[in-house]
Amino acid sequence: MKSKYIIIALLALSSLAFGYSDSVVWSDNLVDNILGYDKEGSLHLGQYFTILQSTYFKPLFFGVLFGVPAIFLIHYLIIGPMIFSHDRKKIYVFTLFNRIVHAIAGIAFILIIPTGLIMMFATTFGGGEFVRICKDIHAISTLLFIVSIVPMFLMWLRPMLPSSDDIKWMMILGGYLNKRKDPVPAGRFNAGQKMWFWLATLGGFLMIGTGVAMYFQDFRLDILVSNSISQIDFLRASAIIHNVLGLAVLALFLTHIYMSVFAIKGAIHSMINGYKEEEEVEILHSSYYKELKEKGEA
Repeated sequence: MKSKYIIIALLALSSLAFGYSDSVVWSDNLVDNILGYDKEGSLHLGQYFTILQSTYFKPLFFGVLFGVPAIFLIHYLIIGPMIFSHDRKKIYVFTLFNRIVHAIAGIAFILIIPTGLIMMFATTFGGGEFVRICKDIHAISTLLFIVSIVPMFLMWLRPMLPSSDDIKWMMILGGYLNKRKDPVPAGRFNAGQKMWFWLATLGGFLMIGTGVAMYFQDFRLDILVSNSISQIDFLRASAIIHNVLGLAVLALFLTHIYMSVFAIKGAIHSMINGYKEEEEVEILHSSYYKELKEKGEA
């Protein structure tokens, strides 16, 4: 019984250090699970969780946060942006509904990613009220993301399915490594956009689930999984999955921003007014352009 109160005290001190004095991490149920975390049937995640959290995750997030933009800066300086003619016909690609759902998801990501990073580097920001506010914003913006993720998944599921063009696109990295305007094999969405879509939707569902598990740390685990998995194991697994997916989301989100704002001049306007320049579609989505021509829409 004495060891139980020692663990409660240690958890409370750790939580205070990271600015979560109002957290429920030292609840009796959770402490009971910690005392028996290595019991038979346990996933034995303790040492992996400790190593990943204390040694790897922070440097990896730091590397992605500054490394990816550095690579894109080099690309912009050497290759430069793609510029397409504005004198030809404009092609209506995204409906108003597409744009509204995309905007909601975009706002959610703009709030989720910075606040998640602040929580990751909580000690650097001094913990306390600022980090606690970011934690709440992170949770609220997740609700915004939940509103957008289902319609986004359903409306773009079919055009986001893999095709033979995706392999060809990957082999030439979408044509972004040269200054020529060679037609790039891609449908309505290219392989890079598809990767971002699947990570944002299927990965997003996983991040929502693992995030909820970490936010409500004292929930009844037996509602979701069998008693063979301890609560501390489930929370550790949730944190590991959440952080691994978070790294991928951060990298591809930065890529998505660069491609839509800098790499293709004017591309972001398609998510404002729904139209793409005809030459942009002809070059960067050549397979889709051929379909439009067959229908008489280009």
